[in-house]
Amino acid sequence: MVDFSVGVEDEVFRGEVRRWLAEHLGGEWLAGREEFGVRRDWERELGLGGWIGIGWDRAYGSFGNRGATLTQQVVWAEEYAAARAPERVGHIGEQLLAPTLIAYGDDAQRKRFLPAVARGEELWCQGYSEPGAGSDLAAVRTAAVRDGDTYRISGQKIWTSLAREADWCFVLARTDPEERRHRGLSFLLVPMGQPGRIEVRPIRQLTGTSEFNEVFFDGAVARAAHVVGGPGAGWRVAMGLLALERGVSTLAQQVGFAAELREVVREAVRTGAVGDPVLRDRLVRQWAELRVMRWNALRTLGPAAGDAGAPSVAKLLWSGWHQRMGELAMRVRGAGAACGPEPWTADYAYELDAAQRRFLFSRADTVYGGSDEIQRTIIAGRVLGLGGGRER
Repeated sequence: MVDFSVGVEDEVFRGEVRRWLAEHLGGEWLAGREEFGVRRDWERELGLGGWIGIGWDRAYGSFGNRGATLTQQVVWAEEYAAARAPERVGHIGEQLLAPTLIAYGDDAQRKRFLPAVARGEELWCQGYSEPGAGSDLAAVRTAAVRDGDTYRISGQKIWTSLAREADWCFVLARTDPEERRHRGLSFLLVPMGQPGRIEVRPIRQLTGTSEFNEVFFDGAVARAAHVVGGPGAGWRVAMGLLALERGVSTLAQQVGFAAELREVVREAVRTGAVGDPVLRDRLVRQWAELRVMRWNALRTLGPAAGDAGAPSVAKLLWSGWHQRMGELAMRVRGAGAACGPEPWTADYAYELDAAQRRFLFSRADTVYGGSDEIQRTIIAGRVLGLGGGRER
């Protein structure tokens, strides 16, 4: 059993975190925290403070950031979320690419890419899913053909967050056409600034926004030196990266969830919905399930960190919880939940408030990052030994 109690040094660290956030998280950051330009500038501010990558394995150096113990990483994540700081735009580079390069990359790749991520200067997106290869990642058809010291990439990726703003994309592509499924894949680092060779098309969502994108590669170039783990090792690297999608960051996510729940409780009191015993029971259940998620997240940071099914269990827990939270937020408002905050106009058909946006966007929670069906297949195969779930 790992002791996650906070000690004296951790409380000193908490004080440092709070002071830094109070000194640097001024009105301009809070006022514009929804705007991408502000969020990108904030990423550089975090880099200057050494707050990016504090949980990276330091066996190969610090790359310009400060070190932190596991409990201090939890403290940072929770204080950051509690301060309502701008949503991070560098999380894909910091939490996915960087640990992957530390584990599977070579020294040249680490020296080239990690300092830029730690400074908040280069943003990344993830080129995994395709129209015919979403949760079934082994079915990718994007091809990369060797051409001297480079690869030429052709194909399509979809649901690519930050593709319009990212400087680089890590792409899972098939480099050996003779192989099938998870064999013959490679993990390539591709610069996004290739006009005529890379096209990004935003996908308009129920919320009216376009966080996701389609990405089309038409002879895009990647250096052979930027193949992580070597040609043909893409599946091993990709699976290692997917295991990193959970961890300390889930604790910060839960701080946000707790804030959402408090808002819903306040709304239930205001509308009188709290007097309905069924709704009151659901509110209590949401609170209890959130506590369970916290303890499960702490457990997976300890001895259970290597459990094959731990990331899948975490995904099932939070995605379902957040969907139910969105539904509950609408239910406590009654018929008023169908009304937007602003009148309809011909220029913009509808406006949504924060709760309505969360409700609509949460419909995707049980799909992206591996659907619920895929997560259950992984647990069945890798944990319970029931067959299947071996490749994803």
